[in-house]
Amino acid sequence: MKSMEEMLAAAQKAAETIQQQMGDAQAKLDSLEVEGVSGGGLVKIRCTAKGRILGVSIDDSLMVPEDKAMLEDLITAAFNDARGKADRVANDEMQKIQSGMGLPPGLNIPGFS
Repeated sequence: MKSMEEMLAAAQKAAETIQQQMGDAQAKLDSLEVEGVSGGGLVKIRCTAKGRILGVSIDDSLMVPEDKAMLEDLITAAFNDARGKADRVANDEMQKIQSGMGLPPGLNIPGFS
């Protein structure tokens, strides 16, 4: 039977391992890219799975002053599309880490949701 000190040491080591894996996961999320699209591809936004915007692409055909409001709406829609995809990628990556640690699905641990 393990002593209390051994159990505490094992728990501390497990916590350090989880913390390291979370740091690695966060770094990976910032390297994964998604692209949000609106207007049938006329507006595109690239961002990381953490939501950092990498770039915006606007088709030249939209650069008409009368279309300013529509262009702003399309950019908003493309950003929201990219954000939704980023959230899904981030959730998938966190689930992979949780399952790799043997944690039950749906376990709500801070930093994993």
